[in-house]
Amino acid sequence: MLSKRRGKSSRRRALGLEIHVFNVAHERDFDATFVALTTEKNGALVVGSDPLLTSQRGYLVTLAARYSMPAIYPFREFAAVGGLISFGASISDAFRQTGIYVGRILKGEKTTELPVQLPSKFEFVINLKTANTLGVTFPITLLGRADEVIE
Repeated sequence: MLSKRRGKSSRRRALGLEIHVFNVAHERDFDATFVALTTEKNGALVVGSDPLLTSQRGYLVTLAARYSMPAIYPFREFAAVGGLISFGASISDAFRQTGIYVGRILKGEKTTELPVQLPSKFEFVINLKTANTLGVTFPITLLGRADEVIE
């Protein structure tokens, strides 16, 4: 797992999985982290949701491809630049919700009286080009459940 935060999973023991958390604080940490990922024979990578990781999505996807590392990312934008799979809140929908909120504030509503908004739209994207490059296949039922399949 590539993240800026530490996390624990109680399900990992039940599934017989070992999770390694690699924390990155700067862009300069990426190359060394991917070398460590491959040294530890990790089967796949989960990239966390973080502004640093999102801003460097193209480079992270390139590194995952270079090291033949299947990865899942938090936003559709990662899959659009070549990431294998993404699942997470829709950034464009979050921007739309933000615009609605700003409109309500500009019309005079008090910010203290506005409800907390949570993401309401989530996107599951599979990039088949990347899957073919990695030699990964997906069941047709999973492809059918994806919001978008990039070919």
